[in-house]
Amino acid sequence: MILSLKNVSKTYDNGVKALDGVTIDIHNGMFGLLGPNGAGKSSLMRTIATLQSPDSGEIHLENLNVLEEKIEFRKTLGYLPQEFGVYPKMSAEELLHYFASLKGITNKAERNAIVEKALEVTNLSEVKHKHVAGYSGGMKQRFGIAQLLLNDPKLIIVDEPTAGLDPAERHRFLNVLREIGTNHIVIFSTHIVDDVKELCTDMAILNGGRILAHATPKELVAGLQGKIWTTVVARENIEALQKEYNVISSSFDEDNNLKVRVLADVSPSEQFTANTPTLEDVYFTTLSEDQYIAQPETV
Repeated sequence: MILSLKNVSKTYDNGVKALDGVTIDIHNGMFGLLGPNGAGKSSLMRTIATLQSPDSGEIHLENLNVLEEKIEFRKTLGYLPQEFGVYPKMSAEELLHYFASLKGITNKAERNAIVEKALEVTNLSEVKHKHVAGYSGGMKQRFGIAQLLLNDPKLIIVDEPTAGLDPAERHRFLNVLREIGTNHIVIFSTHIVDDVKELCTDMAILNGGRILAHATPKELVAGLQGKIWTTVVARENIEALQKEYNVISSSFDEDNNLKVRVLADVSPSEQFTANTPTLEDVYFTTLSEDQYIAQPETV
């Protein structure tokens, strides 16, 4: 199964160019769409989900023309937006039965089996009788996954799903996505590098509505091998260092000095030591080379 986008562009009425000629092929498995706030991630997710139309371009899911056959495409789609509402006085089990009925699953025995499977996959079986409105943030996100699994979608889109989750909830949610990602195309939109590092077998970095890089996380990190150098400097010397070298990130150590990571083909000076590149290095390097200033997206 392949989702193929070709030259997809979108400019909003306020002049913001949210998508700029996006061309990419996405295969089965977990695909991470990584980018800062305002990069165009949500615009791309909504466009793929047919919630808005692009100004130009093509989108195909195998032989299905997504933009021309929206109703057929939506039968194969599972979509979890950044925020979604739930009925306040219904349990997870009741809500899933209701959603399954709306999706045309009228046979009671079949619906029972599908609902129970969705609850099991998302680790909600033990709280299926609890009102969803009383769920924690992570439980609500897992419920969101449960409801989109009801029609066994070929394509699943989750937009910034771990934002606001505590570490334990985030871990449980990522485990759920990891399990379903083996048999579906799952597009996982996020600005959190660790989410992509832990979860995705393929990824792209988006900024200014453009795909800046597309490869596996391992391939992208390998591209920086031998190019990352570190040193520790006093806090007051960071500005001078930034003027002289290509500083991609910095963090404080226990002595309140800055540990600085620099991109260079060879050692910048004797004060630097070679360091193993990370996906975070790839992300910051790619964005710094792009020099795009993000603008607010229009919903």
